[in-house]
Amino acid sequence: MTLRTGRTTNRRGPYRPEAEERRVRAHKAEARADRGRSDNRRVSEENGTPATPRGPRPEPIRFFGTTWVDHDGGYGARRAAVAAGSLLAAAAACLVLRLAYEGLQIAAAGTLVSLLIVVMFAVCSALAFGHTWGAFGKRPDPERQASLRGLLAIGFIGSLLAYFVRSLGEAPGEKLHREEYETARAAYEKRSSRRTGNPSRKRRRS
Repeated sequence: MTLRTGRTTNRRGPYRPEAEERRVRAHKAEARADRGRSDNRRVSEENGTPATPRGPRPEPIRFFGTTWVDHDGGYGARRAAVAAGSLLAAAAACLVLRLAYEGLQIAAAGTLVSLLIVVMFAVCSALAFGHTWGAFGKRPDPERQASLRGLLAIGFIGSLLAYFVRSLGEAPGEKLHREEYETARAAYEKRSSRRTGNPSRKRRRS
């Protein structure tokens, strides 16, 4: 005589209500997430706004925003405006310095004093040009940037000329931002591929 128990078994093993409940909760959470993504996509399409892109976002550049990524949104016009504006500002600054130099001559400050002032502005402008040009291709050290604030203020003409020359070829700092953005995108795609894995293998296992 055989006795029947109330515990049922199947090929997968004994029935466990806790595991089944966890699977049901996970399935419901997945369904809610999919429904939320579809709702967000539908709202974005109704409002005419694009969906938020996944992954790293490009860092905006002063006067250019994120137009440097695809060279759209008036990128060429912005480059021309920055080049013309920086050149005009440098010319106006040279005119002001010229007037200041003539004022020193009228005041009879002496040849030595006038010469020292000219040399000071020339040296500071050259150093500011080199520092600004280097910052377009490499992130400057914040501490060094703070220590050179006075020098950059005196030699601002050099910084303006650096912006003018750089704008003739690209947006100032575009090369650095593009390298960082592409590196971040490659790292994100690599992490995403590791997370998702190979879909063919998943189908084989299932």
